[in-house]
Amino acid sequence: MDETPGANQPSWHAMTTDECFKELSLPDDIRRRGLTTEEAATRLAKYGENKLTEKEKESLLIKIWQQVNNVLVGILVFVAVISAVRAITDDPVTNSIQVGIIVGVIVINTTIGIIQEGSAEKAAEALKAMLSSDAIIVRDGKESKVPANLIVPGDVVMLTLGDRVPADLRMIEVGNLACAEAALTGESVPIDKQTDKIDKGGDPKAVPLGDRCNMCFSATLVAQGSGAGIAVATGDYTEIGTINSLVSQVEDKKTAVLEQIDTVSKYLALFIVITAIVTFLVAFFKLGESPLDAISTALVSAVAMIPEGLEAIVTVTYAWAVSNMADKNAIIRALPAVETLGSVTTICSDKTGTLTQNIMSLTAFVTSNARYRNDVNATDRSNTNFVRDDTYMAERADHTKMMRAREVIKGGPGSSKHNRKKGDKFDYTTSEATSDNLESKHEKNEVDAAPSTNVESDNTPVGPGESPELAFFRNALAGGVLCSKCTLGINGTREGEIGNPTELSILRACYWAGIEVNPMKDDVPVIAEVPFSSEYKFMATVHDSNEINDGPGMEDVDVVHVKGAPDRMVLLCDKQAKAGLLGETEPIDTQYWTEQIAILSSHGLRVLALLRGTLPKGEVKKGEQLGPEFVNGRGGPWLTIMGLCAIMDPPRPECIDAVSEAHGAGVRVAMITGDHKDTALAIGANLGLVDEQHSSAVTGPELDAMSDEEIKVAVQKYNVFARASPQNKIRIVKALQSQGEVCGMTGDGVNDAPALKAADMGVAMGKEGTDVAREASQMILADDNFATIIVAVREGRVVWDNLRKVLMINTPINNAQGLSVLFGIICGLDETPLTAIQVLYANLICAVTLGFVAAVEPAEDGIMDQPPRRVGKRLIGRFLFLRIALGTIVLVAATVGATFWAQAQYDDKDAGTQLELMRSQASNTLTLGAAAITLSARFSYNSSIHPRLFQGNPFLWYSVVIVTVLQFAITYIPGVNNVIFSMGPMKPEQWGVVVLAMVIVFIVMEIEKSVRRYLMDLGEDTDDREYGVFDAPPAEPNEDVSLPKGASHLNLTELNK
Repeated sequence: MDETPGANQPSWHAMTTDECFKELSLPDDIRRRGLTTEEAATRLAKYGENKLTEKEKESLLIKIWQQVNNVLVGILVFVAVISAVRAITDDPVTNSIQVGIIVGVIVINTTIGIIQEGSAEKAAEALKAMLSSDAIIVRDGKESKVPANLIVPGDVVMLTLGDRVPADLRMIEVGNLACAEAALTGESVPIDKQTDKIDKGGDPKAVPLGDRCNMCFSATLVAQGSGAGIAVATGDYTEIGTINSLVSQVEDKKTAVLEQIDTVSKYLALFIVITAIVTFLVAFFKLGESPLDAISTALVSAVAMIPEGLEAIVTVTYAWAVSNMADKNAIIRALPAVETLGSVTTICSDKTGTLTQNIMSLTAFVTSNARYRNDVNATDRSNTNFVRDDTYMAERADHTKMMRAREVIKGGPGSSKHNRKKGDKFDYTTSEATSDNLESKHEKNEVDAAPSTNVESDNTPVGPGESPELAFFRNALAGGVLCSKCTLGINGTREGEIGNPTELSILRACYWAGIEVNPMKDDVPVIAEVPFSSEYKFMATVHDSNEINDGPGMEDVDVVHVKGAPDRMVLLCDKQAKAGLLGETEPIDTQYWTEQIAILSSHGLRVLALLRGTLPKGEVKKGEQLGPEFVNGRGGPWLTIMGLCAIMDPPRPECIDAVSEAHGAGVRVAMITGDHKDTALAIGANLGLVDEQHSSAVTGPELDAMSDEEIKVAVQKYNVFARASPQNKIRIVKALQSQGEVCGMTGDGVNDAPALKAADMGVAMGKEGTDVAREASQMILADDNFATIIVAVREGRVVWDNLRKVLMINTPINNAQGLSVLFGIICGLDETPLTAIQVLYANLICAVTLGFVAAVEPAEDGIMDQPPRRVGKRLIGRFLFLRIALGTIVLVAATVGATFWAQAQYDDKDAGTQLELMRSQASNTLTLGAAAITLSARFSYNSSIHPRLFQGNPFLWYSVVIVTVLQFAITYIPGVNNVIFSMGPMKPEQWGVVVLAMVIVFIVMEIEKSVRRYLMDLGEDTDDREYGVFDAPPAEPNEDVSLPKGASHLNLTELNK
């Protein structure tokens, strides 16, 4: 077999059943006898089990190595080794404590990293979980249940309602069979199946999965009917197996913060090594220390400058953001993904289930004189959910205004002459012949100009903005309730509902309008019915008359309800219900209804017509088998049209606001869908995605025909991508990335998984989404609310700002600890002002207390009015570098100056006591000076000399108190101060010097901010938004945007012929 799953598979859909039998070496009577046990065993050995290949997982040792494989940890290990040697040869207590602290730091950081690591490798497990566990097949001439993993190509598989398809099947028998394939193809309604071969000319592999109506695909669900099919592909060679290989191929990307932390670490490592070498030389030549002592002094400087707590505080920053987002229904699977959202410039969103509700809903009901708009998001059961609005979709979509009505109608929802394809139609859409007859009925009047209803507006039964009584809808929509075999969900929800989504939309609308749907059906059960068929495209039921449903004086008749393709239904009517009212009819205005159907279809709505008629009571016997001629074989029109039901998968209302907010934050939103172009444009216009700059849409087939350079232009030109396949989505994402965009991708289906993983930020739906999409993503929306993404975008920007503040606080502290040792020696100290244990302690304490203050800092005003962070911007830009340098200088000066003051102040003490007091002075000045930097760094531009300093972040003062208490503890607790930290109890005047140093540090940092505010008012780039010497601007957009291996096999869109 070829190593790429599905690469050399025959085009089964383009073959007759006999050709399929021949290709699989099967006898003509395979349906009756199936494979023998021996033949199945032989094929199992040849093709392998029907299961997906699992991605190789990383071992624990590899994960540990990935966590410790960096320069800073290497330096720490080296210091620990030297300290261990000295523990043996010199000072066992102090050096052993030092080794223990270093090892503890490494273990803690490594453990946190492994625990918080994303689990994207679970995508394959989620795909496996979607596969059927058992299946009914024909073996040895009889039906039997076998484990699905034992199915082999050539097996005859039986399907019934509710089954999960166990393999890719070429259907040989169907009985009103339809499969729900939304998770795979993006189609929001079940696909009717057939047995005839699909021949559209050209390359058979170009036919999209959604149009391969004689195939059933592994992991999809049977929505109605039954059938039998021949297994033609199993395991990795199924379409879902192709997705599995694509998910495995796409490598995880490192986020900007991780790359920046790596870069900062490398620069710090170089600076630390240089400082350590200089310290060694000064200690060896100036102080005359022995080589081992000089190395020890240099290592104290190195340990002082290593940001041991940096990774821990970065993790805390992310964890805090994750916690906040979880409270707002955004679940992060990998901590650094929070930052990536903050820098996203384009969000590519799937339509079905993400921007829309993935619930077919009745949005409007059209009568002979009015339009009633339905609130599809209603939460109260009331007739006021329907409001008369004669302006709602009262004109055709622009691209269909110059078309004949029949051209719009015959394609069904989403039709237009320039993009509709053969075989690509809604079940209730009629054929061309029927639409020709319809047009001829009104003498082929042209209706391609602005619509004309030929009906004077009146206020029957209510005026614009008003709602009819419940009885009106019970009568007018009775056909949608009674002429249906669907089961309404519990309390009008989707839970427990059974049946076609389009028909269910009418039941759901009736329920929320206040109609008791189930009792209504129970009161007048079906006497006989004409079952729906895609051949004649209607369903009819006969019922006893009922005064509530049908009005008075109907005791001697039975009532017939018909529901079907609207253009075919118009031909069966000679009357129309006047204003949709029972008992008041008038001759049918065929031209009016034809134009209304065309208008609704042009906007991508699915349309059903509701008709009713009467028969003499008893003419039809209970349980009588009725054929379509019962309705259409009566010699002429005889029914009354009540109205048209306009149905669509509506946008989520909150998404409209979310898209607007995203635009305000400089984030572009694009919609990628497998749906039709016109439907996608209609939804896009409602959401605000279609504007002057992005006025049209592009289809997957058009993208397939583009070169790499052309697709790079297209992804910037269009916001709506229709009939898109998984490989289209991957190409779109890669093309955007090649243009320097940070690309987010949202989705909920299996077909979204490869693009979710390829994107910089993959966002999956938690409620309606599949496990495959969730496991391939970095973030999950627990409420399936697109607006939650904007919350994540805001939080991501806060994370970036706070990480810069963390560096502003931590880096000067680390630098000052090492440089205080170096400059203390250079300036004449005989001993280092800080010991290795002191600096290790200070690193961790300052990071998890003062650093934590920055990690949980709330957003500054206006953060969502700024554009996204530019790609390639460093965490430490020009001005932040200058701030860090200034903070380091003032902190070193204050620490070294205070140490020399203590040396001079207590020169009458013995050497040991004097050194302990000096080190106490250095430690407290440095640590509490760091607190002063923290107070200033809370705000990037605004002054901290303001009441705002005491507001918004209570952890600031908790941290300052904790640090102060701990400093008092290590300064005054006997044994802890002199044995472990080499410090002595400080005198009152020493605390006065510490406070003075804090004030000096704080004032200097505030002066720097005031200078930057002045420069900003002059128009200077004081926030490092422009690229500078510290940045890495993206390269020219010449990245390869070709598909990963195997992706070209997974077509979900129809290619242009």
